[in-house]
Amino acid sequence: MIRFEACIICGMFLSMIYNGLLFAQSEEAPKVTFGAFIDAYYAYDFERPITRDRAYTTQPARHNEFNINLAFVEARISGERVRGRLALQTGTSVYLNYAAEASNRELAQLLQEGVAGFRLADNLWIDAGIYLSHIGLEAWISRDNWTYTRSLCSDFSPYYQTGVKATWRTSPKLTLQLHILNGWQNIAETNDDKALGLQAAFTPSEKFSLTYSNFLGNEQSDSLASRTRFFNDVVLKFFLSPSFQIAGVFDLGLEEKPAGSGNSTWYAAMLLGKLQATSLLALTGRVEYYGDKKQVIVKTGTPEGFETYGGSITVDVAIASNLLWRLEGRLLSSTGEIYPTHDSGKLSERNGLVVTALALML
Repeated sequence: MIRFEACIICGMFLSMIYNGLLFAQSEEAPKVTFGAFIDAYYAYDFERPITRDRAYTTQPARHNEFNINLAFVEARISGERVRGRLALQTGTSVYLNYAAEASNRELAQLLQEGVAGFRLADNLWIDAGIYLSHIGLEAWISRDNWTYTRSLCSDFSPYYQTGVKATWRTSPKLTLQLHILNGWQNIAETNDDKALGLQAAFTPSEKFSLTYSNFLGNEQSDSLASRTRFFNDVVLKFFLSPSFQIAGVFDLGLEEKPAGSGNSTWYAAMLLGKLQATSLLALTGRVEYYGDKKQVIVKTGTPEGFETYGGSITVDVAIASNLLWRLEGRLLSSTGEIYPTHDSGKLSERNGLVVTALALML
């Protein structure tokens, strides 16, 4: 589908790499630093699923047990012309988030990032490998997010991807990215096509930022007819004061139906407000919506598909500069009965959750 375009872009990358290597000069050795992260949690799901596995989420993944959401160790390389990161991970969110890997899932899920990059020119970097996704407001690492549980729009868009990217900081206010990827959150390739991704991050002032990201590719296996998926993500941030900020997210996805009969669409929207009450205490409120009635991304097996509204409140306490305690309550409500309950075979339209977590960054 987009093989020709990918070949042209690959050719451009190779030419740029060759030219960059011709003019490379000797420099000081890159610096290597090491780090680690541990996120331990306890979650109580009021529907009390029998298997303890919570549906339609990756964080937190388990009900009524103490567990590790995410733990990783990392090594970073940073220099004037080279950079890279290697991170090994484990945790309940890791196990669930890599469930769709076509091969070697046990090995694939251990590698959070394995990426190497070099500076081709001033403000232009080329990176390749397995790396965290360019899409969305929320990061894979829970401490970096305003809320502890991930929003619906984040849980159902890529957290990681495999490929090569060019990052060009055109000015202090605008950064552009171009990605060539295996596909939609996968390490092992599933077809002969490659996907494309773009991002434009615009920060006109300290009080406002706008980021647009997209994905274009075929996500069907080679045994099925090609269907183009086009996904769009818009993130707005407003810093209203040093202690209060809000963010909004809107997603729109389209995928071709079989036999060229139009497109299936899905939508997501989220609004967050964060108050830094004191240097140690922060409060975050969230409302969200996700609609995938055609079940392109979220498979429920019900006539209504997946259409869910939600809200949450998060309390963060910074116990130390590298230790964060979090408490969150969340309620989700769907148009159909989709959430497992403690009664075998019975499903619920609603899902309530209370979770607490302790995160340590070294």
